[in-house]
Amino acid sequence: MSNVPMTVSGEAALRAELERLKKVERPRITAAIAEAREHGDLKENAEYHAAREQQSFAEGRIMEIEGKLASAQVIDVTTIPKTGKVIFGTTIDLINLETDATVTYRIVGDDEADVKNNLISVSSPIARALIGKEEGDVVIVRAPGGDVEYEIDQVHHL
Repeated sequence: MSNVPMTVSGEAALRAELERLKKVERPRITAAIAEAREHGDLKENAEYHAAREQQSFAEGRIMEIEGKLASAQVIDVTTIPKTGKVIFGTTIDLINLETDATVTYRIVGDDEADVKNNLISVSSPIARALIGKEEGDVVIVRAPGGDVEYEIDQVHHL
């Protein structure tokens, strides 16, 4: 099994979800199943079947999160010396050379990616183009709409 890179905040979010599933959702679902059983015939009991489906989903998610945490390689970018190079976990200010528009992205693990919040996956085309480059470098990102040239303005270790 290979290690999957994850930021400190990504690991914390997964641990919080796991805690909620185990300590809040699991007992709630167990109580719902017990209550539905009291209603009689289980074959035609929609409440029972819905609660069992919720239980199946919650247990599956618990196993999925535990697996992700077991294979996670948590990287705290704040402990890495600042070199101006783009690495996993850094936040990068980019200038689109065609439009002069500025955009900021943070490179995170696959599970943490959220483009609406400018969190891009380490395996995304933009991140792959940026990794290893330095402030001042020009990178070409192969996008579906055509190649886009960016200049790396600043690299932050937040």
